[in-house]
Amino acid sequence: MAAQQPAPGRSGFEPELGGLLRDGVERSGHEPELGGALRQKGVYVDEVTCIGCGHCAYVARNTFYLEAEYGRSRVVDQNGDATELIQEAIDCCPVDCIHWVDYTELPALEEQRRYQEIPDIGLPPTARKVRSRRPSVRRPRPKD
Repeated sequence: MAAQQPAPGRSGFEPELGGLLRDGVERSGHEPELGGALRQKGVYVDEVTCIGCGHCAYVARNTFYLEAEYGRSRVVDQNGDATELIQEAIDCCPVDCIHWVDYTELPALEEQRRYQEIPDIGLPPTARKVRSRRPSVRRPRPKD
């Protein structure tokens, strides 16, 4: 591998800002380690526990919404509202189903959520039908 030639008018020994990280992931300047305002933790809603009251969506409407299929709360934008407003939404949840989690845990939690079985809300536990998010495979009817 050939060494890069310094730009005209440079010796090649000048310190570079960013050094090895310059060619890495694009940075926005909002990262916490750079003094920005992005949080170290993300918000996660346990949809099985959620009762769909909507308090969180009313308080922090840029972060939470009620999804239509199951009527449960879900995070739409991790940085939609200020940390204090999101914490207020967490505090007003009657069943404590909203949690701060480390950002590294979010992808695994979201993957688990995709295949959770969600019970119908509004019915007593004995009458609930559990619906799965797994795609159902329908077999064709036999022709008579």
